[in-house]
Parts: sequence; C-alpha cells; structure tokens
Amino acid sequence: MPKPQYPLATVAALIVAADDSLLLIKTHKWHHKWAVPGGKMDYGETIKTALKREFKEETNLDIYDIHWAATQESVESSEFYKKAHFIFLNFVAKSDSKEVILNNEAQEYAWVSKEDLLEYNLNSPTRTLVEFYLKHGFSWGKL
Repeated sequence: MPKPQYPLATVAALIVAADDSLLLIKTHKWHHKWAVPGGKMDYGETIKTALKREFKEETNLDIYDIHWAATQESVESSEFYKKAHFIFLNFVAKSDSKEVILNNEAQEYAWVSKEDLLEYNLNSPTRTLVEFYLKHGFSWGKL
C-alpha cells in the first residue's frame, strides 16, 4: 500500500454520560491501549457529521452538545499499528445512552469516573485529550 501524500484528518471525542462517567475503548489499532472512538473524515463531510457518523458506527451512540478540545498531531507514532500521519480534531460531547455496541475496531469498552481516567493505559493522544478535559471540561466553544 503506497504511503499517503498528506496527513489524514480525523475526528474523535471523549464522551460524558449523564452520570458524568466517560467512555474509553480498548483497540488493537493502538496496541491494545485505551483510546476514544473516532476516525477519518470522508471527503465532503463536515466535521460534525463525521464525528456523529464515527460514533454511531463504532459505538452505536448518538452524541450531542459537542465542544472543541485540544487539536493534536501524530506522525508515525510507534503506538499505532501502522505508519500514519494524523491531524486529530478532538472534542468533548455528551450521550444520553450508555448502551454501547462496539464494531470490529475495538475489543472492549469502559465507562470510567473522572478520578480513574488517568489510571488506564491510555495512548498518548487520548492521555492529552483526557488531561485537557480534566483541566477545561466543556469550557471551549461549541461545534
């Protein structure tokens, strides 16, 4: 497979349930570390549409009250299962449901309290997103 010419734009979010627990997934793509759901944007797709689609596909959750979080970059991270250059457009959002149905991209999920988030073996981008959320919450602009 040829190496892409440009970085891939991706969307991801840390989801907060009504009881303030947060969703993490464990995925083989990040060497079985914990992460947040997300994925690549399709050409012509808006950021919000891509984020909602990715969550529906990966978790079967509907999300809302979407707020911006830390944008990040990952260039050929050793944590990812293959060489890739990502631009992570990260968000914090809410879901009224905790009934997760995973697709084949994740092997496990957990609803975690704020106090326990950093105890999980998080991949680097997720750790940065979690630290951002713990410091700023939903204080940044709404999407």
